[in-house]
Amino acid sequence: MTLRSGFCKVPVKFQGFPGFDRTGRLAAMIGRMHHVVIDCPDPLALARFYSELLGRPVTYRSADWVVVASDERSSGLAFQLAPDHVPPRWPDPAYPQQVHLDVMVDDVDAAEPCVLALGATRLSADDARSRVFADPAGHPFCLIPRPSWADPVVEPVETPVVELVETPEPHDA
Repeated sequence: MTLRSGFCKVPVKFQGFPGFDRTGRLAAMIGRMHHVVIDCPDPLALARFYSELLGRPVTYRSADWVVVASDERSSGLAFQLAPDHVPPRWPDPAYPQQVHLDVMVDDVDAAEPCVLALGATRLSADDARSRVFADPAGHPFCLIPRPSWADPVVEPVETPVVELVETPEPHDA
C-alpha cells in the first residue's frame, strides 16, 4: 500500500519516519543545500576567480577541492578537480555543463529511502560518507552527511503516538 504525497508515492512504512507525517506524507525537507560543485581542471584558480567575482573568501582548500563561501560554516560554491575536464560549449549539447549539487543530510542512511521515494535513482555503491544519485532528469547529486560544525538539517520533532480503534457499525434495530 502506498500513499500519494505531491508527485511521489510514499510507502506506508514511512509513517512516523523523520520527514514524513503520521499518515506517511512528506512533511518537511529531507536535506539542506550544502554546496554547488563545479568540475574543473584547476580548482584553486577557478575558486579565486569566483572569490573575486562574488566578493567571498576561499574558506577551504585541498589539492582537489576548494570552497568559496561567506564563512567556514556556510554553504557555497565548491570546485572539484576533474583532470580530464572538457569545458562546456553552451548551448552545444555535445559539451554539456559539469555541475552537481551536494545536499547535506543528518543521516545518509535515513535520507536515502526518502530521495528514492521522490524519484531519484541511486548511482553509487554503498559509501559510509556520501552517496550519489540522479534526479528524475538524470542530473547527479550527492547526499552528504552533515559536518559536525553545521546546524542540524531537520530539527527533531516528537511523533505523536496514534492509536487506531475500530468502532462497531451501528445496527438497525
